[in-house]
Amino acid sequence: MELFRLQRTIPFTRHMLALNLVSLVTFVLAVVFLALRGLNLSVEFTGGTVIEVAYPQPADLAPVREAVAQLGYGDVPVQHFGSARDVLVRLPLREGLSSGQQTEQLLAALRARTPDVELRRTEFVGPQVGRELVEGGLLALAFVIGGIMLYLALRFEWKFALAAIVANLHDVIIILGFFAFFQWEFSLAVLAAVLAVLGYSVNESVVIFDRIRETFRRQRKMSTREVIDYAITSTMSRTIITHGSTEAMVLSMLIFGGPTLHYFALALTIGILFGIYSSVFVAAGVAMWLGVKREDLVKGGGTKADPNDPNAGAVV
Repeated sequence: MELFRLQRTIPFTRHMLALNLVSLVTFVLAVVFLALRGLNLSVEFTGGTVIEVAYPQPADLAPVREAVAQLGYGDVPVQHFGSARDVLVRLPLREGLSSGQQTEQLLAALRARTPDVELRRTEFVGPQVGRELVEGGLLALAFVIGGIMLYLALRFEWKFALAAIVANLHDVIIILGFFAFFQWEFSLAVLAAVLAVLGYSVNESVVIFDRIRETFRRQRKMSTREVIDYAITSTMSRTIITHGSTEAMVLSMLIFGGPTLHYFALALTIGILFGIYSSVFVAAGVAMWLGVKREDLVKGGGTKADPNDPNAGAVV
């Protein structure tokens, strides 16, 4: 399905050098922010107290957040759990207070507003669990990146595999850089969003790479730059439909999803926007500078001939 068909090939490769220099600067700044400021890790990673309370009627989360803020906690996750009457609060570790004391303080603050609040459960998440989650998250990222490289190397060629990994790391590091710069909370939900962006970004890269391979087979007189420009231009309609519909859904979560989904949707929003950019300008650009050519993708045998070629039907 196409919303429109471009009649002219857009010269994307003409601007790739300048745009990739911008990407490099953005990437370096993201690394600097990560090194200097670090991520604002949530309770799941740092350890803390998880408290579940039940209200006699559907609970409004705003007063709960106000009560938590009055105890001196900053941006603490407060969300419904199971039903509208159950509320889950995650409090970070605080020096000089035990998990039981934190629970008592919170329960007293909530009962001052709603006397019928009932404590359902309380759990302590130790720093060791947080370290294990960090290690597990990094391991998950490593497996995803390794799987992507293997898949692209088998389906296309190692130059495309390397180009896609550079583009994916570009997206991931920039997302983490935003979270480090603004000190937004980095939770397990955000980690899930980062992993989703990896898959989403590589899907767009694969579509463009596949069109590049197809164009190399059909248009034997085109240079590498012309093939890349044509491949990207011919997938523009699909890109607009796919990314437009996805971004609309993610923005609806960001605007209407409330605090629970806020950072998850924010990470997806940043990742999708940069994923479009990196697939077009970073992945294709790196593949071009690595010297991808027709012989890398069309290995012997006959191919579909260029209809404009007077020697159509010849064996290549």
